[in-house]
Amino acid sequence: MNINTVLFDMDGTLIDTNALIHDSFVHTLKHYGLSFTDEEILTFNGPPLIDTFTNINPLLADKMVDTYREHNIAQHDQYVTVFPTVKETLEELRQQGIKMAVVSAKMSLGVEQSLAFTDLRQYFDVVVSVDDVIKPKPHPEPVLKAIEQLGGSTKTSLMVGDNSHDIESGNNAGVKTVGVSWSSKGETFLQQFEPTYMIDEMRELLKIVGV
Repeated sequence: MNINTVLFDMDGTLIDTNALIHDSFVHTLKHYGLSFTDEEILTFNGPPLIDTFTNINPLLADKMVDTYREHNIAQHDQYVTVFPTVKETLEELRQQGIKMAVVSAKMSLGVEQSLAFTDLRQYFDVVVSVDDVIKPKPHPEPVLKAIEQLGGSTKTSLMVGDNSHDIESGNNAGVKTVGVSWSSKGETFLQQFEPTYMIDEMRELLKIVGV
């Protein structure tokens, strides 16, 4: 396959932030006297924070986002790790001249913090975060913006992600999509959104790209 551009979601795809995200939601909800089950909290992972908290309480949404982010940033380094074979895969893709970008539903401050902490920033020429777009994933805008900034084409691009919004955004943009089976929501959930490929570890991406 003639793929020369690969876009990655970050949280849950490149780096394991699942426990941090869960803890940040629990902290925020408790702060405002709210209680949800672990299963319900899992569904909050994916959409932009403001959308999630607006659905919970429109009047308090902005304050809840601030509380979440403050806790998330403070606890970040205690939780965050890189998923297996991610660095080796990114290094090989870079050596083969593949253009890469991160396309995230997080704000740029959080994205840059995670990429710097995990030493992954070096692999990405472009980062598109939620504050860089008008319409976030699952809208195609973030994917199309990243491809444009990389000088790529939808015909030769892949979008890799762990959540429904990643796959939908890529599908809506007309690019091939790759779901990761280590998604916190499970492979069966992700398959519902019809990713072009499903991988069990990141280095399987090398076969798909053809390097």
